[in-house]
Amino acid sequence: MFHLGWFLGSGFGIQPWNPAGGDGVYTGANMRDWMKPDLYVDLAASLERACFDYILIEDTAMVEDSYNGSAEVSLRRGFMAPKNDPMPLVPLMTQRTKHIGIVPTVSTIQYHPYLAARLYTTLDHLTEGRVGMNVVTSVTDRVAQNFGFEQHFDHDERYRMAEEWVEVVKQLQHSWDVDAVVADDVNGIYADHTKVHPINFEGKYFRSRGPLNTIPGPQRDIPVVSAGGSVPGRELAARHGDTQMAMCKTVEDMKAYREDIHRRMLTHGRKPSDIKLLFLATPIVAPTDAEAQEKAEALRRYRYTDAAVEYNLWNMSYTSGGRIDFGAIDLDTPVDEIDLSKGNGERSSIANLFQDTEGKTLRQVAAESFQITDLGLVGSPDTVAAKMEEIMDEVGGDGFLLYSPMTRHSIAEIADGLAPALKRRGAIRDGYTYTTLNENIHEF
Repeated sequence: MFHLGWFLGSGFGIQPWNPAGGDGVYTGANMRDWMKPDLYVDLAASLERACFDYILIEDTAMVEDSYNGSAEVSLRRGFMAPKNDPMPLVPLMTQRTKHIGIVPTVSTIQYHPYLAARLYTTLDHLTEGRVGMNVVTSVTDRVAQNFGFEQHFDHDERYRMAEEWVEVVKQLQHSWDVDAVVADDVNGIYADHTKVHPINFEGKYFRSRGPLNTIPGPQRDIPVVSAGGSVPGRELAARHGDTQMAMCKTVEDMKAYREDIHRRMLTHGRKPSDIKLLFLATPIVAPTDAEAQEKAEALRRYRYTDAAVEYNLWNMSYTSGGRIDFGAIDLDTPVDEIDLSKGNGERSSIANLFQDTEGKTLRQVAAESFQITDLGLVGSPDTVAAKMEEIMDEVGGDGFLLYSPMTRHSIAEIADGLAPALKRRGAIRDGYTYTTLNENIHEF
């Protein structure tokens, strides 16, 4: 069996109708009610019915203005803004569910480790052990400037910070011994003070005395999720990750990625089975293969429209960390002449966008290259289920992180169409054995 997760790529923000195509056209409900919890609560209930492991909620705390030197496109089309803080949404998404995990994003430059450890331990209690922690280093200067820095740290340095950040959080999570809480109401003793310890951590980037001022949650160690595909990002996952978002375009890339992470884990004394790699994909599902092919063809045609090209240029600018304005570059410029090294954002994502594009122009890349693809998963539920199983058999595991349009119709296609087809094949779980996210991730 393999695992399934859902990538809520627009976070707790305005939800695009078709994220794969970069469509800026929204359904009326998403346009007006994106800030209300109903759609997200329905998503959690639907995906629990489908036996998904977790929902990962992206987050970014800024209004992007690197494209054309203005926030006009970001705000006109609702790209990453407006957006609400996902943390208060987490307990709401677990109220109608009992098993599925919710994984909000936490940035190592936005949250001090003590604040993060306390917040996630609190959420662990409120969700009864179903919260995970998507650790990111943030991408752009604008995020850094919102939190008091002149500009963002160098790409590799911020991953060194993240390594230290995770270590502080873990030490704080263990600042109470497992038997520290006595809860003796006869003698009036709540906790044994000798079993609650300061951590006195002093590192290069963070200091924290401790101990945490709340008791360990049901999971104690909150599962760590990460997404970095660069060497420092892979090292972070290999040292600390329980599950990782992996972005690959081919089965061969997926196999190589998995082998690389496993090799790195062994050097850190961890077993390859300690982490579950979920590969990003946007499946195109319809009642029949023919209808799915029609949807795929419509999407291909759309990607050459001005609106889609604008989105991809905007996304390239953001992904560079705001250091390259792709809106200021002539679209007929050969990509070989563009200095991508100036970027300080998601290095692996930029490399993914410009993978195998030698000899092409920026216009061609903007219309044809996307970070997340369908991986050939186009067809009826049975057809897509068979292809997913075939890919996992060849790669060796561990599952898929699906990035699909956030409409109730699209959610139903996955939860009530694709998932049952996968269950019939025995490819995914048909129920939950455990109640905590950590246990469900590591069940197989």
